[in-house]
Amino acid sequence: MTKSNKQERYKWSRRHVLTTLGLTGLAMAPGMPQAVGKSNNTTVVTCATLQELIDLELKRGMVVQTFGYYQAGDGGAAWYRIDAQEGKGEMQAGIVPLSNGLVALLLHNQAVNYKMFGAVGDGVHDDGVEIKRTHEYANKHNIPVINLHGEYWIKETNGITILTNVTWGHTIFHIDEHFNVKGIGKFVVQSRKEKHEIHLNNEQRKEFLEALRPGIRLLPQLAPYRNALINIRDNNDRIGFRAGAKYKGQSWAREELFYVEEHGCVVGDIAWEFKDYTSLMVYPCDDNYLVIDGGTFYLSGDSPGTVYNGYKSNGIVVNRSRTIIRNQWVGLEEGRHDVAITPRTGFYTFFMVYDVTLENVRLIPWEQNREGTDRDVPAGTYGISAGRMLNGTFRNVTAEGGPVHWGVFGTNLNKNFRIERCKLNRIDVHFHCWNLCITDSNIGYRGISVTGGGELLIKHTVCHNQSFVNFRRDFGSKWDGCIRINNCRFVPPLNVSSAVLNFHPLDADYRYPISLGRSIRVEDLVIDLGPESSSQRPCWLVIAPEMSKMSNGDHLFFPRELVFRNISVINSGHGVRLMKLHKPQHYRVDLPGGYNEVQLYTNAQIRFENIQLEVLNATACNTDAHLTVVPDYEQPYVHEYALYPSIHIVDCKGFLGILKGSVAEILFNRSSINGLECGDTEAMQGSLFFQNCVFQPVSDTETNKFYSLETSLGTSFTNCLVHAPVINGRRRCDLTDCYGFLAINEYVLYNHVNTRLGRDIINHLSAIGDTVHPDFIAKLKSHHELEPPGVTNS
Repeated sequence: MTKSNKQERYKWSRRHVLTTLGLTGLAMAPGMPQAVGKSNNTTVVTCATLQELIDLELKRGMVVQTFGYYQAGDGGAAWYRIDAQEGKGEMQAGIVPLSNGLVALLLHNQAVNYKMFGAVGDGVHDDGVEIKRTHEYANKHNIPVINLHGEYWIKETNGITILTNVTWGHTIFHIDEHFNVKGIGKFVVQSRKEKHEIHLNNEQRKEFLEALRPGIRLLPQLAPYRNALINIRDNNDRIGFRAGAKYKGQSWAREELFYVEEHGCVVGDIAWEFKDYTSLMVYPCDDNYLVIDGGTFYLSGDSPGTVYNGYKSNGIVVNRSRTIIRNQWVGLEEGRHDVAITPRTGFYTFFMVYDVTLENVRLIPWEQNREGTDRDVPAGTYGISAGRMLNGTFRNVTAEGGPVHWGVFGTNLNKNFRIERCKLNRIDVHFHCWNLCITDSNIGYRGISVTGGGELLIKHTVCHNQSFVNFRRDFGSKWDGCIRINNCRFVPPLNVSSAVLNFHPLDADYRYPISLGRSIRVEDLVIDLGPESSSQRPCWLVIAPEMSKMSNGDHLFFPRELVFRNISVINSGHGVRLMKLHKPQHYRVDLPGGYNEVQLYTNAQIRFENIQLEVLNATACNTDAHLTVVPDYEQPYVHEYALYPSIHIVDCKGFLGILKGSVAEILFNRSSINGLECGDTEAMQGSLFFQNCVFQPVSDTETNKFYSLETSLGTSFTNCLVHAPVINGRRRCDLTDCYGFLAINEYVLYNHVNTRLGRDIINHLSAIGDTVHPDFIAKLKSHHELEPPGVTNS
């Protein structure tokens, strides 16, 4: 538009228009356009529809007001200016060819809508054509699309580009998924800024690579790229090899994603070190937020194809940082079902973006495991996809389903990932999640499944899965960071083994370290194991792998802190088991420790406090226990960074443990101990402490030694109480010489301060006319391991 034309257009002011319309009124005969006024050589004409405008003999410079697109009042009313021919005389966004060779140019003001560009909404026409034109016009003139109501059908149209704010209100979109294609969504939210590569000379490259390391907060080399997302990748350094025969060596390039603020300040933790890179890309971020508000989407459920050849797209793809999508509803057409055989990417797909939000949205997961096998989808099929996303927030999003549905989330390489007040059937990050926060949410049948590192924070959340958190096996079950779970509820399915934290990597070469967390704290967790009458299989607090070292020599990393506190079970008389720890000498801890037969230097704390334990009885084979250590007798501890734990059992009732072969400091406090085996032929290397504990053997069989407590650095009792054994539910006071650390009136082993006999034992002795000898009582009150253990009866 020339400068003179712009001036001519704006001469016709709002006051002039209103004055002219007031003079003529709107009482003109329908379909009979008339010149209604002049001001500064500009003539204003009104007509009922756009088609009538096309057929008029109009002159350049005229302004035309229409009262509808197809008919007056249909919502397509607009203003046009008549000008010379532009382009090829074809209908374009905001350009209407006239029968006399001129064109009508849409006069934009504050916003446009779909009716202004001819959207029909009859269920037959592909309204995507006109919707695309609307957004092309809005994008060109940088104005919003405001379409607050109406029903539209999108069929073959794809790639509707959105560059400006959109308000859809109660607008309804019917999307025919039969026309889904690979890689192109129905709507694509894009930035006006173009990505480009960063070119550094050899010296700058070396300096940058040396600076880029975990913990870095400032990269001055990238200061010129402030307000941008940076992606660095080394395709020659492959990591994250996916375990499992069906994945055929799938792997990822070593890759990082972070945002650069002023002076090169880095947003987004750096997890990897790089020796080199093959790509260093910058994605400039817009300096405003693009907001898409409202809208209802009905999907047909019949994505094309019967053979898997890639993922199809069906919804909104977001490639622009600082995008907010809110207040939407997504579901199937009335009476339609999800019958697709090929997988879909998410209806919402976020890729290479910073600071994005999806909130107040209802959508659905897609079906995958239907009854039988002929209608199964051969790969994961998603309602939400995200890849290379930094600072993504999902708030008040609902997407639930049943056993046939796949997980609604399917994501890779995401950092600072937040889930708030959501109800979802699954949260899933396949490869490299870094910093995940889940609060006030309800996670359904498919559960929480992740690998990665940073902070994993879960608060005030319910999970209905076999594991509260499952660390994905195919990527090594790794979490290289702290894990915090607070005030949550865990509802595993009935009749299956379950776990709060499930680490189960395969013995594979993943090409990166495998860590079972660096620090773990789970507090105030309620576990609903179902009705007491139901058949229950064990529920573990932690399932650890049966190996601590891979066949290739890589050692698994064990957390320096593992704490479970205040774990209760409801709706059931069942309880939980703690963990099985396999071959602790092969683990690695990021703090040094050691044992030299004189002192033990611990480097990890394992603490179980106020845990409602499953009722377990000792058996002849002792295969079941709450806490078990499975040692490797053939290979001794040889490394200072091996696992040398301090294990605390506090406020736990009915504890049964098999800890032989350990090198550990083990402390029991305010707990009752049904059975404990810390050695067989040799003493346990380390020490045992019992404070305010109750000893009452509970077993299915008789034995001559219920407890094996011999240690190399000493076993000590303070203010403990000893009760008679219970065998097959019967109290057996005749077996009080089988504890293994004392026999009444015969001996007291180890170190004791104020050990007492239970009232059941005292009553039994009184009933049979026996007494407790003073020397035995003295040894219970105070006995040192260097003193003779035998009782003097004189």
